[in-house]
Amino acid sequence: MFRDVLLVGGHEGLPGEGLAVRDLHFLAARPGSAVVVPMTLGRDPELIEQTAQALKWAARERHAGELLLAGPLGTTTDLIGWLRAAACRAGSDAVLIVAPASSPEQDAELFKVARLVRQYSPVRWVEVALIGGDPNVAEGVARCHRLGARDVTVLPAAFVLPEPVEGARIGGPLLGGAALAGLVRQRASAAGRRWSRHADDGIEAVPHDRHTREHG
Repeated sequence: MFRDVLLVGGHEGLPGEGLAVRDLHFLAARPGSAVVVPMTLGRDPELIEQTAQALKWAARERHAGELLLAGPLGTTTDLIGWLRAAACRAGSDAVLIVAPASSPEQDAELFKVARLVRQYSPVRWVEVALIGGDPNVAEGVARCHRLGARDVTVLPAAFVLPEPVEGARIGGPLLGGAALAGLVRQRASAAGRRWSRHADDGIEAVPHDRHTREHG
């Protein structure tokens, strides 16, 4: 069955043409089938929940299996691996991992990610900064230099690239176009196979509220 592949993004941003969760309402009346891929690199679990809620609403008057929810583009484990590889390629003595500011919990997760990147990479310093948050990118770069770094590379842990900042170079995007397109195809294909083999649209398997996620 041919399906359109739709990309939906949240606070991590979205590469190219994509949708916000609020835009998915059009699927209720749109003919044809589609698979929706949540474009998170691992730090936006709420995006998956919100997308499932939107698809559940849109699918009410549609045939079963016309709308599928794919797995997220990446997990936190994937993000750590991608950042380690990028840090090794950068060849700097310090990397500054940056992403748009979000909730306190998700911002704290970024610091945890940075710690694990540092644990298994040859880079001496791995620091964190937040676009639109505290510390900001310029402050993060300044901290790296105060620690003794001579060469600082800014690595985006999101689809949003930071503005150039004095004293550092931008090493990104984290995933190139071909790699990104390949991952999207993999997630969409896996969702199609899951429906064909198990009649599982991926929507009902997602907890639909914070209480369920934390206590279910």
